[in-house]
Amino acid sequence: MRVDDITEAIGETPLLRIDPAVHGLRNIDLYAKLELLNPFGSLKDRAAWSMVRPLLAGAAERGDTVVELSSGNTAKALALIAGMHGLPFKSVTNRMRIPEIKDLLLLLGAEIDELPGRSECLDPSDTDDPLTRMYQVLNESTAGFVHTDQYFNELNAEAHLNGTGPEIIKDLDGTAPDYFIACVGTAGSSTGVARALRRYNPDTRVIGLVAAKSDFIPGIRTIDEVHEVGLFEPGVYDAIETITADEAIDGLLTLVRRCGTLAGPTGGGAYQGAVSFLRTQDAVLKSRKTAVFIVCDRVEPYVSYLRERRPALFGRPPRPHSVSSLSPAELAAAPAVSVAAAPDFARRALVVDLRNPYAYQALHIDGSINIVDEVFAELLQAGLPFSRRQPVLLVCPVGEKSAAYAALLTRMGHPDVRSLDGGIIAWRDAGGELVRD
Repeated sequence: MRVDDITEAIGETPLLRIDPAVHGLRNIDLYAKLELLNPFGSLKDRAAWSMVRPLLAGAAERGDTVVELSSGNTAKALALIAGMHGLPFKSVTNRMRIPEIKDLLLLLGAEIDELPGRSECLDPSDTDDPLTRMYQVLNESTAGFVHTDQYFNELNAEAHLNGTGPEIIKDLDGTAPDYFIACVGTAGSSTGVARALRRYNPDTRVIGLVAAKSDFIPGIRTIDEVHEVGLFEPGVYDAIETITADEAIDGLLTLVRRCGTLAGPTGGGAYQGAVSFLRTQDAVLKSRKTAVFIVCDRVEPYVSYLRERRPALFGRPPRPHSVSSLSPAELAAAPAVSVAAAPDFARRALVVDLRNPYAYQALHIDGSINIVDEVFAELLQAGLPFSRRQPVLLVCPVGEKSAAYAALLTRMGHPDVRSLDGGIIAWRDAGGELVRD
C-alpha cells in the first residue's frame, strides 16, 4: 500500500481470530482488533488525528502550539502529527507514570508541563485539578493554542464510530459481534465502537472494563475516574467489570506468547476481562456467538511497569516488600483512620503524603512530608523506613494507594500505621485545613 502521508495509514487494522485452544471458549469465536498496528502504535492514533485535523488550518502561520492533557498514547500521536505540520506540542499532566513514555515524548520534541493538582484523576469541580488548571492557563495565555480536549471532544468517539466500529463489521462479513468488550480510559473508543455496532445489531452487548481501585493499569481507569470523564456514558455499557493489574499482565503474556501480538497491559486487560466474562456466557449458550476486544497498544513502552510488578519475567528475584504481593484479605484489613479522627492521630504521627510533588505543593496537610509513592516503594525494599515507635499516617488522593501501603507496613511489622480514609479529597470535602507551598 502506497501512501503520501503517514496519517493515511491510520485505521484498517486487522481483526485477528484467537485460537480456541488459547482461550478455551467452546461456543464463542473471539477476535482481537489489532490497534497496535496503527502507524504511531496505538488506538489513540485515530482519535488524535480526528481531533486535531480540523484545527490545523492556519495553525503554523499563527505559531500555535498543540496542547493536550495526556501522558500517554494520545500525547505520542499528537506530538508526531504536530511535528509533521511544523507545530510544537505540549503534554500537560500532573504525573508521568511510565518513564519510557516520558523519554519517548521528549525524543519526539514534546514539551512536558507538569501542573499541580491534588487528585491523580480528573475532578472538574476542583480548582486545583490539572484539567481545570490547564483550562485556566489556556484562557489566560496570550499565545495561540490548538487544544484537542480528548476528555470532552466528541470527535474522539466519532473516530471509532466512523472507523473502528465499521471496520469490525466489515471484517465479520457485514455483521456486528454479539459481544464487545472494551477497557475504559477516555471512553472514546468504547462509546464510538458501541454506537457503530448497535446500528447493525441493537442486541450487541457492550462490557466495559475498569481497573481495580487499588491498582494502576496504564490506559485503564478505575470506576471513580471514569465518572469524571466527559465522554463516559453509563448507558453505553450493559455491564462494568473490574480487572486487576495481575490479570492484565496475565492477559498480556497470553497475547504475546501464544498469539504473537506485542500487546501492552491495556490489551492484556481487555483479553483477560473478555475471557473471564465470556466464560460465564459460554456455559449456557445454545448457538454460536462472536466477541471482539481491542488490543490498544504495544508492550515495548511498558517494560519498566512489567519489571516492577513481575521481576521474575526478567530473571530477577521477587521484590521482598511490594504492594503487588498483598492478598485481597490483607488489603481489606488495611488499617485506616476516618477524616473525623485523623486530626488527633496526625498530631502524634508522622504524616506521609504519597502524591506527586506538584499535587503536594498545591495543597497538603500541615506538617506532612512528601514521599512520592514510587520512591516510597523503593524505600520499603530495604525494610521499615520508620521506627516502630513512630505512628505513621499515610495520605494519597482518595485513600486507595495509602491503604495498600498501610497494609504492607503492617505486614512488615509496624504496629501503628494508618491510611487516611478517603484521602486528601475526603479531608478537603470535610473542611480539613490544607496549606500551600
